[in-house]
Amino acid sequence: MRAGGWLAIVAAPLVLLAALLARPALDRSWENHPAHFWLVLGAALVATALGWGVTAAARRRRDARLLLISLAFVASACFLGLHALATPGVLLGPNAGFELATPFGLVIAGVFAVGASVELGGARAETLVRAAPLLLGALAGVALIWAVLSLAELPPLDDPLAAEQLDGWQLVLAAIGVALFGIAAIGFLRIHRRRQERFVLAFALTFALLAEAMVVIAWARNWQISWWEWHVLMFASFILIAAVARAEWHEERFSPLYLDETLAGATEVSILFADLAGFTSFSEARHPAEVAAMLNAYFGRLIPLMERVGGDVHQISGDELMVVFGQRDDQAEHAAQAARAALLLQREAERIARDHGEWPRFRVGVNSGEVHAGLVGGTRGHRKHGYVGDIVNVTARLQAAAPVGGVLIGDGTFRELGTRAVVEPVPPVRAKGKSEPVVAYLLHDVARARQNRP
Repeated sequence: MRAGGWLAIVAAPLVLLAALLARPALDRSWENHPAHFWLVLGAALVATALGWGVTAAARRRRDARLLLISLAFVASACFLGLHALATPGVLLGPNAGFELATPFGLVIAGVFAVGASVELGGARAETLVRAAPLLLGALAGVALIWAVLSLAELPPLDDPLAAEQLDGWQLVLAAIGVALFGIAAIGFLRIHRRRQERFVLAFALTFALLAEAMVVIAWARNWQISWWEWHVLMFASFILIAAVARAEWHEERFSPLYLDETLAGATEVSILFADLAGFTSFSEARHPAEVAAMLNAYFGRLIPLMERVGGDVHQISGDELMVVFGQRDDQAEHAAQAARAALLLQREAERIARDHGEWPRFRVGVNSGEVHAGLVGGTRGHRKHGYVGDIVNVTARLQAAAPVGGVLIGDGTFRELGTRAVVEPVPPVRAKGKSEPVVAYLLHDVARARQNRP
């Protein structure tokens, strides 16, 4: 769609509002309680689904922008749900707190939207990601307090409020909301100018529509067409994001919104590759169901184990497992974490296969160094978040050369571990494509770092 089309969509709600205000006879009343309930509840459910999906991506990629977007959706969903309860004759009926819930919730969502429009980086982004449980808990607490005050009819949400008081609250909240969503829309337009991604533009349009919904809230009267307009604007805003998200490639669906450092950046990590030796011959001699049962027995316990010790399970390809350590700022000891995780993986795998002598066992390789972490693939087709660099290839070669049941570490990991590494030198590994043999060590143990005592 061209710029003129987007401008027409943004302008249409304001043109409609102006026409209704100029010709009051057109602003007719339509009081339909079930329609109001299901419209508001539908918007809340769509916002909930969006919040859930974006939250999962934010956790997986540890992306602060996605976290803030997810909180904006959650805030909207919570207070839209409360507003639905204010529908007369459906559940609880009119209540000042529930009537004001939507503009109040949208103001909170606007705060998160403004934060998402900023290009956070480094320590600030990581701090925000770490604070995710606290932020979500605070949001839930505010929604709960609002609901309790509304139900108990306590100040400042005591019921009934005079019409002028209700209008005053709505006017103040609307003014704040317009400012917040306007700033967010401009911020996302700037991001779109750099990236030329339709998903980013959809968010800019959504925030513009929500700003307009706040304008309409300030002028509308209950059950008039203008009043229905801001309900429809909210619902349409969330439906727009859901539709564009659904059209995105399923892998890394929310990648157009990633922070710059999530999209691409050099970083120091440790990588662990684990692969089953003899898997091909084992699979050839057995029914596929038996092979699948073996893989599920291994990975069903090994994957949660790797996540518990700080690893990001980046991919599973057949019988191969790739785990990355060091994505978070608090993982300065990623080499030690990866080395200990490799030894732990082998011990746990041995326990899993104890009663299955015929099952193949793992070879494990670990290496540490700089990689390019970012999005790989097309903007309209298959894409994924990947790690590119020499240490990725070297780690794969170390894994292939490792003894069955053993862990082979590269020189990068060995240097990071220093005297803590209990190793056995092995002949340099002649890796395909490498001009020089790769220095490797068979890892037996990793001693704990000594704590400095006062």
